Amino acid sequence: MSADTAVPVRAPEPRPASGNARVRRVERAREALRRAAPALAFYAAARLTGMATMAAWAWWIGRHPRTLLGHSWDGIWYSGIARHGYGLVLPSPTTRGVVFNDLAFFPLFPGLVRAVATVTPLTVVSSGLVVAWLSAGAAAWGIYALGERLYGRRAATLLVVLWGLLPHAIVQSMAYTEPLMTALAVWALYALVTGRPLWAGALSLLAGLSRPNAVAVAAAVVCSCALLLWRDRDARTNWRVWAGAALAPLGWAGYVVWAGFRSGGGLFGYFEVQRLWGSRFDFGKDALRFVRHLIVGRDAMAYYVTVAIIAVAFVSLALLALERPRPPLPLLVYAVVLVVIAAGGSSYFASKPRFLLPAFPLLVPAALALARARPRTVLTMVAALAGMSFFYGTYLLTVARMPM
Repeated sequence: MSADTAVPVRAPEPRPASGNARVRRVERAREALRRAAPALAFYAAARLTGMATMAAWAWWIGRHPRTLLGHSWDGIWYSGIARHGYGLVLPSPTTRGVVFNDLAFFPLFPGLVRAVATVTPLTVVSSGLVVAWLSAGAAAWGIYALGERLYGRRAATLLVVLWGLLPHAIVQSMAYTEPLMTALAVWALYALVTGRPLWAGALSLLAGLSRPNAVAVAAAVVCSCALLLWRDRDARTNWRVWAGAALAPLGWAGYVVWAGFRSGGGLFGYFEVQRLWGSRFDFGKDALRFVRHLIVGRDAMAYYVTVAIIAVAFVSLALLALERPRPPLPLLVYAVVLVVIAAGGSSYFASKPRFLLPAFPLLVPAALALARARPRTVLTMVAALAGMSFFYGTYLLTVARMPM
């Protein structure tokens, strides 16, 4: 399938009546996994090499790779929630007025970590890495499946490779929530373009329990269902479309409301928790002030890389919107919301590239361009990206020592 035959979002498919439907679904899943195997092998090779590079340098300087991957920054908070539940509130030792409250972290990832640690002999830290690695594999498979459906096998493979070689791709190997959110998001988007709005809504509900910016998944599902209801009269009588749209925001909204009341701040208390962390949506004012600081002064290399990544994200978003044929609406909505949240949020400037990790649709224009390029060009670009990703991931975890 080529880019000229991209599949639009479709109405729900009729349910098969045969008793062998489950067997056929298993067979289709096995065939899909077989087709995705080369892309997944490339992805695994990229991430294993990146981790090995980081581990070699970490051991050289006397630091433990497992600790860096599984118990750094937000990973410490997630492991604490997995062990003890919510309830930890700490004033910042360095910044006046900042209060760290673990209610800022959504519950799905630490819940899964606790489940794995309960049923296996693994520690909480190791369980966090297992959940993250399995999620990253599921995300890579979903990215391939969606890319193959829309753009063909070559472009889909390159899309997976590009995602695995992002500058911040080391986060995909850490006990962080981005791999889990990406896995749920991409399969929700796949469900939409294959006419399964109920599955899309259910996956969006779960995604909404993983991260604050997973509201982008709900936005994609709701907008897609609304467009389908507007265009297709038959869809208006299909309960799955209505149910999918209703389910989509429940996970995100449910946790925000629960955390707000748990914090004592009422319906919107969660946003006060975020504000006390120093994080709020200010339409990019704080980010612009920090960019000005980088221009007139000096700071760590990671901040300059962040500026470059945000600029590339906006260019990629424009190219995605201008792509012909146009990408399906849910992909575009999902990418737009993620970019707006990442660019418009205040504080934690160095974390913005991590917030963009789930925005894999931004890589579609580059993947399509490489799919049309000569093999030598593809190999050169992939090798250059690999070198940059492995070096920069090692730098972030072992040298930069700043919040990711």
